[in-house]
Amino acid sequence: MARVHNFSAGPSAMPLAVLEKAQSEMLDLAGSGMSVMELSHRSREFQAIIDGAESGIRRLLGVSEDYAVLFLQGGASLQFAMIPLNLRRPGKSADYVDTGSWASKAVKEAKLTGAAKVLWSGKADNYSRIPRAEELKCSPDAEYLHICSNETIGGIRWTRFPETKIPLIADMSSEIFSRPVDVNKFGLIYAGAQKNLGPSGLAVVIIRKDLMGRISGSLPVFLRYSTHAESGSLYNTPNTWAIYMVKLVCEWVESGGGVAAFEKKSAEKAALLYNLIDESEFWRSPVEKESRSVMNVVWRLSREDLEDGFIKQAKEAGFIGLKGHRSVGGIRASIYNAVTLESVEALVAFMKDFERKNG
Repeated sequence: MARVHNFSAGPSAMPLAVLEKAQSEMLDLAGSGMSVMELSHRSREFQAIIDGAESGIRRLLGVSEDYAVLFLQGGASLQFAMIPLNLRRPGKSADYVDTGSWASKAVKEAKLTGAAKVLWSGKADNYSRIPRAEELKCSPDAEYLHICSNETIGGIRWTRFPETKIPLIADMSSEIFSRPVDVNKFGLIYAGAQKNLGPSGLAVVIIRKDLMGRISGSLPVFLRYSTHAESGSLYNTPNTWAIYMVKLVCEWVESGGGVAAFEKKSAEKAALLYNLIDESEFWRSPVEKESRSVMNVVWRLSREDLEDGFIKQAKEAGFIGLKGHRSVGGIRASIYNAVTLESVEALVAFMKDFERKNG
């Protein structure tokens, strides 16, 4: 069976080597006579898997023992609620930066349970850029500053993270493992797995341990980060399959040279698309160059019917997932780590051919 060029935003392309490894172990994991999906989460075999996933994340991102690495359910969306519930103490507020759809959802969730201030919003400019440093000034009573480091829908990212004295919280769902980050500059990093880490159904949370002491006694036990840290992410039955796949992805990234190597690969893939978009009036990027994502490349054509035709013909040619999010339309190519350079080169060739026929 021929595999397609998968540019879906999430669930997204998985590394072929990881899929093949999982396939080879599907019925019998390491001589256990069982699939990973049949293993008890309390077994010695699964403990080795979750330990391997955690140690892989720690090595790849340089996570110190000052931080806990948690594997939680509910995706990044549950974190929109858990973060203010755990880190914003009674009578305090939290600061947020609204750079697009996902940052906006985080703001709305935080306001349901307490005070949350939007320091800056890009809505008036159709979320075409990130704020400049001088546009951000944290509130005196803010418990933390929350950002979405890469907006999957709008195709913008923070090229430089804000400097702040309060804990910096970042949703890195669509760019984790795509560039090195200094984890020590963050109070908490979280990411839904279904883009660059593994399959859907799992969120990875990296939290500075001292922040877990902020919780209120009335917070339900399951919603406390400390609950999951103390139990090694095994307070309840976790998504064992997804954790296993994260372990395999970590091994794949390490074998490919680590996060720094994938940063170079990502820049090369993104440059191919952006260069083509910028060199012709047939295509148009709605994002300021300094704020462009290297994971989610978005663009428009001059007419909506051309966009519909492009997406239709692209799908027929084996290019999947290029339709922009329903909230903004347009075209989007998500070029996560698992998307090969060859797939991007093939897409660029298809775009050039489409322009010759329709430009």
